[in-house]
Amino acid sequence: MNIQARKGLFLTNVAALALGVALFAGAFPNPFFKNGAPFLAWIAYVPVFWLISRTSVVGSVLWGAVYGYAAYGLFNYWLGAFHPLAGVIVCAIYLVYLAILFLLLKAAVTLFPRRGYILQWLLWLCFEYLRTQGFLGYAYGITGYSQWHILPIIQIADIFGVWGVSALVVFPSAWIASALTPQAVKDTVPYKKARYKPDLIPLCVWAFCLAGSLVYGFAARKDYAAEKTARITLIQHNTDPWLGDIVEYRRNFEKLTRLSDDALRENPDLVVWSETAFVPRIFWHQTYRDDEASWLLVKDLLDYLARQTTPFVIGNDDGRREPDKNPNADEKYRVDYNAALLFERGAIVQQYRKNHLVPFTEYFPYRKQLPFFYKLLKEADTHFWEKGTERTVFEINDLKFSTPICFEDTFGYLSRSFVKNGAELIVNLTNDAWSKSLSAQMQHLGMAVFRAVETRRSLVRAAASGQTCAIDPNGDILAMAEPFTEAQLTVAVPVMRETSLYVKYGDFLPFVSMAAVVVFIIFGLIMRRAGKILS
Repeated sequence: MNIQARKGLFLTNVAALALGVALFAGAFPNPFFKNGAPFLAWIAYVPVFWLISRTSVVGSVLWGAVYGYAAYGLFNYWLGAFHPLAGVIVCAIYLVYLAILFLLLKAAVTLFPRRGYILQWLLWLCFEYLRTQGFLGYAYGITGYSQWHILPIIQIADIFGVWGVSALVVFPSAWIASALTPQAVKDTVPYKKARYKPDLIPLCVWAFCLAGSLVYGFAARKDYAAEKTARITLIQHNTDPWLGDIVEYRRNFEKLTRLSDDALRENPDLVVWSETAFVPRIFWHQTYRDDEASWLLVKDLLDYLARQTTPFVIGNDDGRREPDKNPNADEKYRVDYNAALLFERGAIVQQYRKNHLVPFTEYFPYRKQLPFFYKLLKEADTHFWEKGTERTVFEINDLKFSTPICFEDTFGYLSRSFVKNGAELIVNLTNDAWSKSLSAQMQHLGMAVFRAVETRRSLVRAAASGQTCAIDPNGDILAMAEPFTEAQLTVAVPVMRETSLYVKYGDFLPFVSMAAVVVFIIFGLIMRRAGKILS
């Protein structure tokens, strides 16, 4: 191949990769499409699978690394506002992830020249699930979430979770890319003289599943008008609570109480303030009183709550003395938990401590193994929390609810476990104000919608600056406060006790996919060893 041809091939590959990056980012909420352009997701990976068919094994790794870095850099462009290292770390992680995935996708079409796209599809589903697991677990960018406001499509989440929607949406990309590269099949299987024909049977199976999902989607939606309801007040104070000093914290407190007083006239069953809405550590300063200004502000809060007959849930840093976890006497043995505290008449009656912490910026378990990196994170003003362990179900006036904090509502397993423990309502406390981005807030909202559908529970969100809203068990947004404004939103949401199949059986579909991948690969290797070319 001459230089001109190589240059043309390279530029074509660059164009394919750039198109794939743009389609992926465009499918989700972004600055151009507030809700995202969900139709793009159905073809978002066509350029990716097509590019893989054209590259060498080594080339697939390199292109995968570039795609991973670029796609997540564009999609999560707002991460840089969260933490100086956040954008770099996430992009670097997905550089590695996609380099490995592209290698496996290349192996799939090498092993199965004709129907390798089926294995590619399964591999992509496995990748989406596995990247939500463990310390690095991160759910943003799961393909199914792009369909968050296409309600007939997402109803199957109460059976399969978000993974069922991803399975429907990813398949067309793999199939179309395969149909666009018949020459690759001929080159790999030169003895086959028959003309290339599109692989119609898998396409028909997919079409049948899509049709069945739509039928189920229309049939599964229910009218909850006759159900028991709870009136919840959600406070959006439109402030990043961690910015400022004790003077700013007091101003923020005054804003929170003013908005709450307005809402209390509507006699809600519960008032909810967002994640760490009140910054001084309530339990700590009430107990130890080592800082007069903070204690006086905490006292004002407790006095205010003592006058209320309505229970309050408040996000707060729950500092405790725990020498076994922090033996440093200079830090007064203090251990911090990101917590939701339930107050009745000014007293803490129950608490939930965040179980799933944000990697690197809230939690880093490798301090001893990687002391240099830990020091780097601390010098970048990282606030580390201790992990909570209990899946608390709060109870007030015959209402049972749980409170995933921050991005915990992006993980299906957590809301599922709350519901299995008895929660009838999901109450998310979050702070996305730091992002200063509507796209970030809408991406987060889209994932929360799936938690309502998966568990068939109403879900309400009290967010610092948005998106404060109420979502019914169908995934319908019943009400939403205007983002980046001060607001109090009082909503009546249905309280449900039924159990969905997803709550019963969890994330079984990814495990089926992983088992299918193993079977495919073993079969392919056996047949290849036997000298048979697979079609």
